[in-house]
Amino acid sequence: MKIKSERDFWSGLMFVAVGVAFAIGAMEYSMGPPCNDPAAACSSNLFARFQQLSARPGAGFFPLGLSVLLALLGLVVLFKALTIETAGGDPVGSFAWRPLIVVVAAIVAFGLLLEPAGLLITVPVLVVIVSFAVREARWMETFISAIVLTVFSWAVFVKGLGLTIPVLPKFLS
Repeated sequence: MKIKSERDFWSGLMFVAVGVAFAIGAMEYSMGPPCNDPAAACSSNLFARFQQLSARPGAGFFPLGLSVLLALLGLVVLFKALTIETAGGDPVGSFAWRPLIVVVAAIVAFGLLLEPAGLLITVPVLVVIVSFAVREARWMETFISAIVLTVFSWAVFVKGLGLTIPVLPKFLS
């Protein structure tokens, strides 16, 4: 079988792999209450079991569904890559290592800084680190983005959702 679009082939393969990996991880969580209605015969009737799960889904129901959808999307993209001809085979090209390393470093920094430094310091540091992913960083846009994202994060996660995220650094609390 010949790959007709290299870019779609590798994208589809990545979607399938990530979807399957997350589906396996989601299976560790509860899918919902067991079927306690003997009249529904849930063990033999998949539709009745799905109705019960969708009424009170467990912690693993949404991630499992999302990961299955991602894997199915990957299969569609893989099918397209193997059946529909593209001009020149749509080669992948060079890999952008700098943005990948910078974004992963920013995520690690966020995880390490949030508890001791608080949201007001961590989010701007994250935005500054991510700005190094591009070669020509625009510092005024970075500064404005840091302010807007910090206020937005505080409003959504601390005020809106009521999460117990430290806002101020530990030495000020």
